[in-house]
Amino acid sequence: MTHADAAAALSVWVALESPTSHPAGVNGMMDLVAKEVAGLPIAVERIAGRDGLGDMVMLRAGLDNGQPAVAVMSHLDTVHPVGTSSKDLPVRIEGDRLYGPGVYDMKGGAWLALQAFKDVARAGSAKRPMMFLFTPDEEIGSPTSRGLIEEIGRGSAAVLVTEPARQGGRIVTARKGVGRFEVRLEGRPAHSGSRHADGRSAIREAAHQILAIEAMTDYARGITTSVALIGGGTAANVIPQHAWFSVDCRVTTLADGAMMEQRILGLKAHDPEVTIRITGGMNRPPYEKSAAVAELFETARDVAAGIGLDLQDCPMTGGGSDGNFTAALGVPTLDGLGIDGDGAHTLQEYALISSIAPRRALMKGLLETI
Repeated sequence: MTHADAAAALSVWVALESPTSHPAGVNGMMDLVAKEVAGLPIAVERIAGRDGLGDMVMLRAGLDNGQPAVAVMSHLDTVHPVGTSSKDLPVRIEGDRLYGPGVYDMKGGAWLALQAFKDVARAGSAKRPMMFLFTPDEEIGSPTSRGLIEEIGRGSAAVLVTEPARQGGRIVTARKGVGRFEVRLEGRPAHSGSRHADGRSAIREAAHQILAIEAMTDYARGITTSVALIGGGTAANVIPQHAWFSVDCRVTTLADGAMMEQRILGLKAHDPEVTIRITGGMNRPPYEKSAAVAELFETARDVAAGIGLDLQDCPMTGGGSDGNFTAALGVPTLDGLGIDGDGAHTLQEYALISSIAPRRALMKGLLETI
Protein backbone atom coordinates (compact mmCIF):
# COMPACT_ATOMS: atom_id res chain seq x y z
CA MET A 1 0.00 0.00 0.00
CA THR A 2 1.42 3.40 -1.00
CA HIS A 3 1.52 6.40 1.33
CA ALA A 4 -1.26 7.96 -0.77
CA ASP A 5 -3.46 4.86 -0.52
CA ALA A 6 -2.99 4.67 3.24
CA ALA A 7 -3.78 8.36 3.69
CA ALA A 8 -6.91 8.04 1.55
CA ALA A 9 -8.15 5.01 3.49
CA LEU A 10 -7.47 6.63 6.85
CA SER A 11 -9.18 9.84 5.70
CA VAL A 12 -12.47 7.92 5.40
CA TRP A 13 -12.24 7.01 9.10
CA VAL A 14 -11.36 10.56 10.12
CA ALA A 15 -14.19 12.08 8.08
CA LEU A 16 -16.75 10.04 10.04
CA GLU A 17 -17.01 12.14 13.18
CA SER A 18 -17.39 10.10 16.36
CA PRO A 19 -17.35 12.11 19.59
CA THR A 20 -18.08 9.95 22.62
CA SER A 21 -21.48 11.60 23.11
CA HIS A 22 -22.58 10.78 19.54
CA PRO A 23 -23.24 7.02 19.55
CA ALA A 24 -24.45 7.03 15.94
CA GLY A 25 -21.03 8.23 14.82
CA VAL A 26 -19.18 5.83 17.11
CA ASN A 27 -21.30 2.95 15.84
CA GLY A 28 -20.57 4.05 12.29
CA MET A 29 -16.90 3.60 13.11
CA MET A 30 -17.61 0.12 14.49
CA ASP A 31 -19.39 -0.64 11.18
CA LEU A 32 -16.24 0.38 9.29
CA VAL A 33 -14.15 -2.03 11.40
CA ALA A 34 -16.55 -4.91 10.73
CA LYS A 35 -16.55 -4.09 7.01
CA GLU A 36 -12.72 -4.12 6.91
CA VAL A 37 -12.47 -7.70 8.16
CA ALA A 38 -15.41 -9.23 6.28
CA GLY A 39 -14.37 -12.45 4.55
CA LEU A 40 -11.09 -12.76 6.46
CA PRO A 41 -10.22 -15.47 9.03
CA ILE A 42 -11.26 -13.09 11.81
CA ALA A 43 -14.22 -13.63 14.15
CA VAL A 44 -16.28 -10.52 14.90
CA GLU A 45 -18.29 -9.98 18.09
CA ARG A 46 -20.40 -6.85 18.48
CA ILE A 47 -21.30 -5.81 22.02
CA ALA A 48 -24.26 -3.43 22.29
CA GLY A 49 -23.60 -0.06 23.87
CA ARG A 50 -25.19 1.00 27.12
CA ASP A 51 -25.78 4.17 29.14
CA GLY A 52 -26.26 6.16 25.95
CA LEU A 53 -22.83 5.26 24.55
CA GLY A 54 -21.73 3.37 21.44
CA ASP A 55 -21.06 -0.32 20.83
CA MET A 56 -17.83 -2.28 21.23
CA VAL A 57 -16.34 -4.61 18.64
CA MET A 58 -14.09 -7.55 19.49
CA LEU A 59 -12.01 -9.31 16.84
CA ARG A 60 -10.41 -12.71 17.34
CA ALA A 61 -7.87 -14.46 15.13
CA GLY A 62 -4.60 -16.38 15.33
CA LEU A 63 -3.91 -19.79 16.79
CA ASP A 64 -6.48 -21.39 19.08
CA ASN A 65 -3.79 -23.23 21.04
CA GLY A 66 -4.86 -22.46 24.61
CA GLN A 67 -2.07 -19.94 25.10
CA PRO A 68 -2.82 -16.53 26.61
CA ALA A 69 -3.66 -14.04 23.87
CA VAL A 70 -1.86 -10.98 22.62
CA ALA A 71 -4.45 -8.22 22.84
CA VAL A 72 -4.63 -4.93 20.91
CA MET A 73 -6.81 -2.09 22.21
CA SER A 74 -8.06 1.02 20.42
CA HIS A 75 -10.79 3.55 21.12
CA LEU A 76 -12.81 5.02 18.28
CA ASP A 77 -14.38 7.91 20.18
CA THR A 78 -12.92 11.40 19.87
CA VAL A 79 -13.27 14.68 21.76
CA HIS A 80 -14.18 16.93 18.83
CA PRO A 81 -17.90 17.82 18.51
CA VAL A 82 -19.82 16.98 15.34
CA GLY A 83 -19.24 19.70 12.76
CA THR A 84 -15.55 20.21 13.55
CA SER A 85 -14.46 18.70 10.23
CA SER A 86 -16.76 20.97 8.23
CA LYS A 87 -15.57 24.13 9.93
CA ASP A 88 -12.55 24.34 12.23
CA LEU A 89 -10.50 21.23 11.34
CA PRO A 90 -11.23 20.00 7.81
CA VAL A 91 -9.83 16.64 6.76
CA ARG A 92 -6.99 17.52 4.42
CA ILE A 93 -3.45 16.62 3.41
CA GLU A 94 -0.66 19.20 3.53
CA GLY A 95 2.66 17.62 2.63
CA ASP A 96 3.28 14.74 5.03
CA ARG A 97 0.52 15.85 7.38
CA LEU A 98 -3.01 14.45 7.41
CA TYR A 99 -5.23 16.81 9.40
CA GLY A 100 -8.60 16.00 10.92
CA PRO A 101 -10.49 15.45 14.18
CA GLY A 102 -9.17 12.39 15.97
CA VAL A 103 -6.60 11.46 13.32
CA TYR A 104 -3.77 11.48 15.88
CA ASP A 105 -5.83 10.53 18.94
CA MET A 106 -6.34 7.86 17.86
CA LYS A 107 -7.97 6.86 14.59
CA GLY A 108 -4.58 6.71 12.88
CA GLY A 109 -3.27 4.17 15.38
CA ALA A 110 -6.49 2.15 15.32
CA TRP A 111 -6.46 2.00 11.53
CA LEU A 112 -2.81 1.04 11.08
CA ALA A 113 -3.04 -1.59 13.84
CA LEU A 114 -6.10 -3.10 12.18
CA GLN A 115 -4.15 -3.40 8.92
CA ALA A 116 -1.36 -5.22 10.80
CA PHE A 117 -3.90 -7.47 12.54
CA LYS A 118 -5.42 -8.34 9.14
CA ASP A 119 -1.95 -9.06 7.69
CA VAL A 120 -1.11 -11.50 10.48
CA ALA A 121 -4.55 -13.14 10.41
CA ARG A 122 -4.27 -13.71 6.65
CA ALA A 123 -0.75 -15.12 6.95
CA GLY A 124 -1.53 -17.25 10.01
CA SER A 125 1.79 -16.12 11.43
CA ALA A 126 0.84 -15.48 15.07
CA LYS A 127 2.24 -17.76 17.80
CA ARG A 128 -0.83 -17.43 20.01
CA PRO A 129 -4.44 -16.20 19.87
CA MET A 130 -4.92 -12.56 18.92
CA MET A 131 -7.66 -10.23 20.13
CA PHE A 132 -8.48 -6.67 19.10
CA LEU A 133 -10.95 -4.61 21.15
CA PHE A 134 -12.42 -1.37 19.80
CA THR A 135 -14.09 0.77 22.47
CA PRO A 136 -16.48 3.77 22.43
CA ASP A 137 -15.72 5.71 25.61
CA GLU A 138 -12.02 6.09 26.46
CA GLU A 139 -12.19 9.86 26.25
CA ILE A 140 -14.57 9.98 29.24
CA GLY A 141 -12.73 7.40 31.35
CA SER A 142 -14.00 4.13 29.79
CA PRO A 143 -17.04 3.72 32.08
CA THR A 144 -18.71 1.00 29.96
CA SER A 145 -15.57 -0.69 28.59
CA ARG A 146 -13.30 -0.92 31.63
CA GLY A 147 -14.71 -4.27 32.81
CA LEU A 148 -14.08 -5.94 29.44
CA ILE A 149 -10.65 -4.28 29.10
CA GLU A 150 -9.61 -5.75 32.45
CA GLU A 151 -11.13 -9.15 31.65
CA ILE A 152 -9.19 -9.33 28.39
CA GLY A 153 -6.05 -8.11 30.13
CA ARG A 154 -6.19 -10.88 32.73
CA GLY A 155 -6.23 -13.49 29.96
CA SER A 156 -3.44 -11.94 27.90
CA ALA A 157 0.30 -12.43 27.67
CA ALA A 158 0.65 -8.79 26.57
CA VAL A 159 -1.53 -5.80 25.78
CA LEU A 160 -0.71 -3.38 22.95
CA VAL A 161 -2.45 0.01 23.04
CA THR A 162 -2.59 2.16 19.90
CA GLU A 163 -2.67 5.61 21.47
CA PRO A 164 -0.49 8.01 19.47
CA ALA A 165 3.29 8.03 19.51
CA ARG A 166 5.08 10.75 21.48
CA GLN A 167 7.99 13.07 20.81
CA GLY A 168 8.85 11.90 17.32
CA GLY A 169 7.81 8.25 17.48
CA ARG A 170 8.52 7.25 21.08
CA ILE A 171 6.22 4.71 22.67
CA VAL A 172 4.73 4.87 26.15
CA THR A 173 5.75 2.55 28.99
CA ALA A 174 4.38 4.55 31.95
CA ARG A 175 1.45 6.88 32.56
CA LYS A 176 0.19 8.81 35.55
CA GLY A 177 -2.94 7.68 37.32
CA VAL A 178 -6.01 9.86 36.92
CA GLY A 179 -8.58 10.93 39.50
CA ARG A 180 -11.84 12.78 38.87
CA PHE A 181 -13.96 14.39 41.59
CA GLU A 182 -17.14 16.44 41.69
CA VAL A 183 -17.63 18.99 44.47
CA ARG A 184 -21.10 20.40 45.21
CA LEU A 185 -21.72 23.14 47.75
CA GLU A 186 -24.94 24.48 49.25
CA GLY A 187 -25.13 27.71 51.20
CA ARG A 188 -28.05 29.93 52.13
CA PRO A 189 -29.56 32.43 49.69
CA ALA A 190 -30.35 36.00 50.66
CA HIS A 191 -30.88 39.34 48.95
CA SER A 192 -27.41 40.72 48.38
CA GLY A 193 -28.51 44.27 49.04
CA SER A 194 -30.98 44.24 51.93
CA ARG A 195 -30.17 40.92 53.65
CA HIS A 196 -26.50 40.33 52.79
CA ALA A 197 -25.52 39.20 56.32
CA ASP A 198 -28.19 36.49 56.29
CA GLY A 199 -26.64 34.73 53.29
CA ARG A 200 -24.01 32.02 53.21
CA SER A 201 -22.24 32.04 49.86
CA ALA A 202 -21.65 28.70 48.16
CA ILE A 203 -19.35 30.42 45.67
CA ARG A 204 -17.18 31.96 48.40
CA GLU A 205 -16.86 28.51 49.95
CA ALA A 206 -15.97 27.07 46.53
CA ALA A 207 -13.20 29.66 46.24
CA HIS A 208 -11.65 28.49 49.54
CA GLN A 209 -11.88 24.84 48.46
CA ILE A 210 -10.45 25.47 45.00
CA LEU A 211 -7.41 27.24 46.42
CA ALA A 212 -6.88 24.37 48.87
CA ILE A 213 -7.14 21.75 46.11
CA GLU A 214 -4.86 23.61 43.69
CA ALA A 215 -2.31 23.95 46.50
CA MET A 216 -2.07 20.13 46.67
CA THR A 217 -0.05 20.14 43.42
CA ASP A 218 3.46 18.82 44.12
CA TYR A 219 5.59 18.81 40.98
CA ALA A 220 8.50 17.10 42.76
CA ARG A 221 6.28 14.07 43.49
CA GLY A 222 4.52 14.20 40.14
CA ILE A 223 1.16 15.11 41.71
CA THR A 224 -1.03 17.68 39.96
CA THR A 225 -4.49 18.97 40.83
CA SER A 226 -6.59 21.30 38.72
CA VAL A 227 -10.10 22.72 38.71
CA ALA A 228 -11.19 23.30 35.13
CA LEU A 229 -15.01 23.31 35.30
CA ILE A 230 -17.05 25.47 37.64
CA GLY A 231 -20.55 26.85 38.00
CA GLY A 232 -22.98 28.29 40.51
CA GLY A 233 -25.19 31.13 41.59
CA THR A 234 -28.81 32.11 41.03
CA ALA A 235 -28.94 35.79 40.09
CA ALA A 236 -26.68 38.82 40.26
CA ASN A 237 -28.44 40.16 43.37
CA VAL A 238 -28.67 36.91 45.35
CA ILE A 239 -26.08 35.46 47.72
CA PRO A 240 -25.43 32.16 45.88
CA GLN A 241 -27.06 29.09 47.37
CA HIS A 242 -25.38 26.58 45.05
CA ALA A 243 -21.95 26.07 43.47
CA TRP A 244 -20.11 23.16 41.92
CA PHE A 245 -16.75 22.38 40.37
CA SER A 246 -14.83 19.38 39.09
CA VAL A 247 -11.31 18.31 40.01
CA ASP A 248 -8.68 16.53 37.91
CA CYS A 249 -5.87 14.82 39.81
CA ARG A 250 -2.79 13.03 38.39
CA VAL A 251 -0.37 10.86 40.37
CA THR A 252 2.62 8.62 39.65
CA THR A 253 2.09 5.85 42.23
CA LEU A 254 -0.79 3.81 43.64
CA ALA A 255 0.09 5.01 47.14
CA ASP A 256 -0.12 8.65 46.10
CA GLY A 257 -3.45 7.93 44.41
CA ALA A 258 -4.88 6.54 47.64
CA MET A 259 -3.46 9.47 49.59
CA MET A 260 -4.86 12.11 47.24
CA GLU A 261 -8.25 10.42 47.11
CA GLN A 262 -8.39 10.54 50.92
CA ARG A 263 -7.29 14.20 51.02
CA ILE A 264 -9.80 15.40 48.45
CA LEU A 265 -12.75 13.35 49.69
CA GLY A 266 -11.94 14.45 53.26
CA LEU A 267 -12.13 18.21 52.65
CA LYS A 268 -14.23 20.08 55.21
CA ALA A 269 -16.19 23.29 54.71
CA HIS A 270 -14.42 26.51 55.65
CA ASP A 271 -17.81 27.97 56.63
CA PRO A 272 -19.65 25.44 58.83
CA GLU A 273 -22.99 26.78 57.58
CA VAL A 274 -22.21 25.73 54.01
CA THR A 275 -22.52 22.04 53.21
CA ILE A 276 -20.01 20.35 50.93
CA ARG A 277 -20.50 17.03 49.14
CA ILE A 278 -17.59 15.43 47.28
CA THR A 279 -17.88 12.37 45.03
CA GLY A 280 -15.51 10.53 42.71
CA GLY A 281 -12.08 9.02 43.11
CA MET A 282 -9.15 7.61 41.17
CA ASN A 283 -10.58 6.26 37.90
CA ARG A 284 -7.33 5.18 36.24
CA PRO A 285 -4.56 3.62 38.32
CA PRO A 286 -0.97 4.60 37.50
CA TYR A 287 0.75 2.58 34.77
CA GLU A 288 4.27 2.03 36.06
CA LYS A 289 7.22 0.69 34.08
CA SER A 290 7.50 -2.67 35.83
CA ALA A 291 10.12 -5.29 35.05
CA ALA A 292 7.55 -7.07 32.85
CA VAL A 293 6.82 -3.88 30.92
CA ALA A 294 10.56 -3.21 30.52
CA GLU A 295 11.06 -6.76 29.16
CA LEU A 296 8.21 -6.31 26.67
CA PHE A 297 9.73 -2.99 25.59
CA GLU A 298 13.04 -4.74 24.85
CA THR A 299 11.13 -7.22 22.67
CA ALA A 300 9.59 -4.27 20.83
CA ARG A 301 13.04 -2.67 20.41
CA ASP A 302 14.31 -5.88 18.80
CA VAL A 303 11.31 -6.05 16.45
CA ALA A 304 11.78 -2.39 15.54
CA ALA A 305 15.48 -2.86 14.89
CA GLY A 306 14.59 -5.59 12.41
CA ILE A 307 12.63 -3.06 10.32
CA GLY A 308 15.21 -0.30 10.67
CA LEU A 309 13.65 1.63 13.57
CA ASP A 310 15.52 2.77 16.67
CA LEU A 311 12.58 2.53 19.06
CA GLN A 312 12.65 4.66 22.21
CA ASP A 313 10.19 5.18 25.02
CA CYS A 314 9.35 8.46 26.73
CA PRO A 315 9.30 9.41 30.42
CA MET A 316 6.06 8.80 32.34
CA THR A 317 3.38 10.85 30.60
CA GLY A 318 0.59 12.76 32.33
CA GLY A 319 -2.26 11.51 30.15
CA GLY A 320 -4.16 8.34 31.03
CA SER A 321 -5.31 5.57 28.68
CA ASP A 322 -6.86 2.12 28.78
CA GLY A 323 -3.30 0.82 29.19
CA ASN A 324 -3.46 2.08 32.78
CA PHE A 325 -6.07 -0.57 33.58
CA THR A 326 -4.16 -3.55 32.20
CA ALA A 327 -0.75 -2.42 33.49
CA ALA A 328 -2.20 -2.05 36.99
CA LEU A 329 -3.24 -5.74 36.81
CA GLY A 330 0.41 -6.68 36.24
CA VAL A 331 -0.13 -7.45 32.55
CA PRO A 332 2.85 -6.42 30.36
CA THR A 333 1.50 -3.42 28.46
CA LEU A 334 2.96 -1.21 25.72
CA ASP A 335 1.22 2.00 24.74
CA GLY A 336 1.80 4.81 22.29
CA LEU A 337 2.07 2.28 19.46
CA GLY A 338 -0.16 4.38 17.21
CA ILE A 339 0.54 6.99 14.59
CA ASP A 340 3.04 9.83 14.95
CA GLY A 341 1.94 13.47 14.77
CA ASP A 342 0.78 16.12 17.20
CA GLY A 343 -2.11 18.29 18.38
CA ALA A 344 -4.33 15.82 20.24
CA HIS A 345 -7.59 17.47 21.36
CA THR A 346 -6.79 20.68 19.43
CA LEU A 347 -7.90 22.25 16.16
CA GLN A 348 -4.39 21.70 14.73
CA GLU A 349 -4.45 17.91 15.14
CA TYR A 350 -2.50 16.03 12.50
CA ALA A 351 -0.82 12.69 11.79
CA LEU A 352 2.35 12.05 9.82
CA ILE A 353 1.54 9.95 6.78
CA SER A 354 5.15 8.71 6.58
CA SER A 355 4.79 7.11 10.02
CA ILE A 356 1.98 4.77 8.95
CA ALA A 357 4.04 2.11 7.17
CA PRO A 358 6.77 1.69 9.83
CA ARG A 359 4.26 1.72 12.71
CA ARG A 360 2.13 -0.85 10.88
CA ALA A 361 5.22 -3.01 10.37
CA LEU A 362 6.10 -2.67 14.07
CA MET A 363 2.61 -3.79 15.12
CA LYS A 364 2.73 -6.72 12.68
CA GLY A 365 6.11 -7.76 14.08
CA LEU A 366 4.86 -7.59 17.66
CA LEU A 367 1.79 -9.69 16.84
CA GLU A 368 4.06 -12.30 15.23
CA THR A 369 6.76 -12.25 17.93
CA ILE A 370 5.05 -12.08 21.31
